[in-house]
Order: sequence, then structure tokens, then C-alpha cells
Amino acid sequence: MYIDSHCHLDYPALAADTYGVLARMREAQVTHALCVAVNLEDFPRVHALATAHPNLYASVGVHPDQPASDDTTTAQLLERAALPRVVAIGETGLDYFRLDDPATPPVAAQQERFRRHVRAAVACGKPLIVHTRVAAEDTLTILREEGAASVGGVMHCFTETLEVARAAMALGFMISFSGIVTFRNAAALKEVAREIPLDRLLIETDSPYLAPVPHRGRTNEPSYVPLVAQEIARLRSLPPDAIAAASTRNFWTLFKAAT
Repeated sequence: MYIDSHCHLDYPALAADTYGVLARMREAQVTHALCVAVNLEDFPRVHALATAHPNLYASVGVHPDQPASDDTTTAQLLERAALPRVVAIGETGLDYFRLDDPATPPVAAQQERFRRHVRAAVACGKPLIVHTRVAAEDTLTILREEGAASVGGVMHCFTETLEVARAAMALGFMISFSGIVTFRNAAALKEVAREIPLDRLLIETDSPYLAPVPHRGRTNEPSYVPLVAQEIARLRSLPPDAIAAASTRNFWTLFKAAT
């Protein structure tokens, strides 16, 4: 049995076929999925999926690449975090990859928004879903300064170094691997996947993006998450069932509100 710890089933590529997506999940033995919000405007769609389907859960948050004009407050996050089936705060974090793009919020705006999310998570006692890209040092600094260790969370779609992973785990975070770990050019990430303790490992699709091999370049969906587990199992010389069991157990441990 598998759980997709991070997907975006409200995105058009998947929302047009919700029942097909859910049917294929069942066929692939993917029992549950966490639908992750990227802004407050679309949160009602994410929450509606979670309330309509007993094997789906929701999060609430604003992705770092959302416009700087989005001045979501901690109070707004807390209001939504209190709703049924909302189990986490996020997707939040920092993304410095496209800072030269005028549409990308500047560093100061991203950092302040990230801090508001961490404060919301600490206030409501729910874990964080953290996105970090070309910003690992600042991400870890803010997590430390804002007391994120009291709630923990997950470094989603992890692509950083083992040192960054260890620093995040020291703060109580889990490390989640996506389809990227199956890519031929992801040698460094494969090494990280070999080293992460089994009790800190999650798997995800980040669908509709980052479909794993052999579906790379196509629309991703939760039914593909076993392929992520299979690659991690291969790298660690373990049976896929061992990765399935560990990642499922870790999901329920982290997202306590889902149980």
C-alpha cells in the first residue's frame, strides 16, 4: 500500500478526470493522497476534493512563486487550517531560481510570507510542507528562527544535498522524494535517497508534474507513486514493500490530523 504525500489534483490536467484518477490510484494500491494548496484563491477547490473523497486530505498555503501582492495573513491560514481534513500548512517556502523574472516575488517578500506560514503552523500545531529551490540556507535559517521544530514537516520534492537533508531532519522534518529520483541525470539525488533513514522518508508525485520514468514528460498522477518507491527500493537493495510500508507509516506519523 502506498500514499502520495504531495499532489495537486485540483489542477486542470487532473481535475477533468477526478474519478479516473481515483480509480487508477486504487488499481495501483495507492490508498490515500494529500492535495496541496498553492494559494488561497484556489484553496476551496483543494478542500472540496478532500471533503468529497474519504481517502484525500488537504493543506492550506501560498507557494513562494505566487505574486508578491498576495499578502495572506497568519490569521487567514489559521482559519482554513481549522477546517475538517486540512492536515498541514503549505505549500510554503522559498524559491530563488527565477529572481530575475519580474513575476517572481523578491527575497524579502518571500521570506516574510514564509515566516507567516511557519508561525501559523506553530500556532495550530500542524506540520509544514516546505518548498525550497536555490534557497536552502535561508529556508533552514527561517525554520530555526521561527521554531518550526515544534511541529516539524516535510521537505517536499527534495533535490538538495545530504547535508541539507540532515539539517532539516534535525529540525524534525521528513524528506520526500518525487519522480525526479527516477531520472537518469539525478545521480546526486539517488545518493541522498540511499542515505535517508527509513523513518524519515516520504514519497510523492507532485502531480501533474515530474512524472517518473517510464512516464517522464507525460501528465503525472498519484497512481505513479509506486514507481518512486520502486526506484528507492532498488537503490537501497530493499523490496518495494519495505519502502511502501515505511513511507506509509511516516505519513500517518507526520500528518496526525489525518488519522
